[in-house]
Amino acid sequence: MFWEKKLSQWAQEVKAQANLPARLVLWNGQQLDFGEFAAPQVTIKVQSATALPMLLDPSLDHLGEAYVKGLLDIDGRLADIINVSHALARSTAVGSGRLARVARHFSHSKASDRRAIQYHYDVSNDFYRLWLDESMVYSCAYFENGDEDLATAQRKKIDHILTKIRLQPGQRLLDIGCGWGALVLRAASQFGAQCVGVTLSRNQFELATERVRAAGLQDRVEIRLQDYRDVRGQFDRITSVGMFEHVGRKHLPLYFSRMHDLLAEDGMALNHGITSTDADSGEVSQGGDFIDRYVFPDGELPHISLALEAMQRGGLEVLDVESLRRHYARTLSIWTENFESRAAQIHALVDEEKFRIWRVYLAGCAYAFENDDVSIFQVLCRKAGRSAQQIPWSRRYMYESGKPLGEI
Repeated sequence: MFWEKKLSQWAQEVKAQANLPARLVLWNGQQLDFGEFAAPQVTIKVQSATALPMLLDPSLDHLGEAYVKGLLDIDGRLADIINVSHALARSTAVGSGRLARVARHFSHSKASDRRAIQYHYDVSNDFYRLWLDESMVYSCAYFENGDEDLATAQRKKIDHILTKIRLQPGQRLLDIGCGWGALVLRAASQFGAQCVGVTLSRNQFELATERVRAAGLQDRVEIRLQDYRDVRGQFDRITSVGMFEHVGRKHLPLYFSRMHDLLAEDGMALNHGITSTDADSGEVSQGGDFIDRYVFPDGELPHISLALEAMQRGGLEVLDVESLRRHYARTLSIWTENFESRAAQIHALVDEEKFRIWRVYLAGCAYAFENDDVSIFQVLCRKAGRSAQQIPWSRRYMYESGKPLGEI
């Protein structure tokens, strides 16, 4: 009786504040509506009373955990489910959201970073292959015209990066966090570069190495299972795509200082990474606890202002900053569509909990980028204190096409 009264009161409050096209169905068959509608877009099925404390405090962290643990089942289009979840969290926020949480800092030792990377990326190569593009690029694509398919947009993203850094034939390129090798493979085959790619994921290392061998590029590309802090030597160009999210906010100056030390005197580097929209860098957005626990252990996102400051403290001069937030919202929407369309195949590879984690994570991230909860920037830089004469007059070179190999 207590729970029924509490739930009924809560549903009425949600209906008055948000009028959501959603219905709550309890394990005993009782139904409660969150709005006035002809038919619910989303139906939340509560499997047992165990879920009620989390449901009555429906932060994204609580809703995500209840879904992953099978305490809730949710019917409806995934986009509608995410929209309703965010609306529920906003309508009943009582202190479990962004402002109430304290920024956390992780040790980011080499051992802990290796464990975190392997947890996320070593699910299985077959798992990622089912919903990424054929090159297995796991980062924000670049939709130059907005109508490209995913594979084309990912290729354009890589070319956009390599053109921005003015990569020339024979130059030595380091890719920090090389994934399954797509960037270094294209840099070697289409731009004539000598490449080193480093990753902490054994699955990525093994497949990237195999792909280099299959492409016959062993003389131009070396893949290493190595921490970026252990890399030695000098490189004409450095790229880092989707990696600095794992560095940790307080370690960013050291990260960029290491990039500075590895960069040749006249070299250029580009950092492509997700950022927080919280200017105080105290928290990412609602759902951060869920992501920390189930998806990205030890992940930390800085605000773009903190990233730029850290670059300067690391001895780098920022030359260009470009937001790709709209591009990542589109990328994640396509990944989500791919994931949903291949659900049966994905279910065959991972257990139910892992399937639910990734299903809600991808769709939730698409919402977050679409609504400015998080953002993403490409930042082009070089060593600080160098002559201004070596800087191009305009950004036009970044968008010129049809050039022969190496001509920028």
